[in-house]
Amino acid sequence: MKIEQAQAVVLLSGGMDSCVCAALAVRDFGSQAVAAMHISYGQRTEQREQQSFLEVCERLCIGRRMMLRNDALPAIGGSALTDTSIAVPESGEIAPGIPVTYVPFRNAHFLAAAVSWAEVLGGRSIYIGAVEQDSSGYPDCRPVYYRAYNEVIRTGTKEGTIQIVTPLIGLRKSEIVRLGLELGAPFELTWSCYSRQDRACGVCDSCVLRLRAFEQAGAGDPIVYEPQTDPQKV
Repeated sequence: MKIEQAQAVVLLSGGMDSCVCAALAVRDFGSQAVAAMHISYGQRTEQREQQSFLEVCERLCIGRRMMLRNDALPAIGGSALTDTSIAVPESGEIAPGIPVTYVPFRNAHFLAAAVSWAEVLGGRSIYIGAVEQDSSGYPDCRPVYYRAYNEVIRTGTKEGTIQIVTPLIGLRKSEIVRLGLELGAPFELTWSCYSRQDRACGVCDSCVLRLRAFEQAGAGDPIVYEPQTDPQKV
C-alpha cells in the first residue's frame, strides 16, 4: 500500500502553544502537507485535550491525523498530571525547582513517536510547541535538549534528515499569543488547564501563565474559566 507523504509532523496537544505551532506548519507547508499527532498519557485532562486536538485539526484543515496513547508514563507516575494522589498546586504554591507537574522525560516519548511517523511519511520537519521563556521550568523544554535530540535523530534514522523545529522556544507567552492572533490560530478551541475539563481552573500554573499572556498581549482569552478567576490579579 502506498503511503502518502507529508512534509511536516506536528505534535499537537491541543494547548495554545501547539496550536500556534500547527498554524505555523500549515502556513509554511499547506494543510495537505502537514500531519498532526496527539499522544494521550493518562493526564487528568485527557478527554478535553483530545477534543481540542480534533477541533484544531478541523479548523486548520489538517486531514492526516494520528491519536496514540502512551501507557508507560501513567504507569511510571511521578507527576501531578498522571498521578491523582499528587495534588496539582496553585501557581502561587509552587516551590522552587522543577514543579510536580513535570512528567518525567515526557517529550522524549512524544518525539520518538513523531520521528517514527515522519520517517514513514517522508517528512523532514517535526514541529513542537516547546517554550523556555515563561514556562514552568521543565528541563525538556530547553534549546540544548532539542539540539541533543536532533543529533539522536541524525544518527538513528535511515537518512538522518529529520529535524525538530521549535519556533516558539525563545518567545514570551505574550508574544506567542500575538503570533497566534496574526496567524488566525483558533485559541478558542485550545485547552491549557492542568486539572479541569469543564471550565479552566484559572489557578494552576498553566492557566495563570496563559491568562497573563493574553493580558500582556492586550487580548481577551476566549476560553471559559471558573467564575472566581480574576485575570487582573494574575
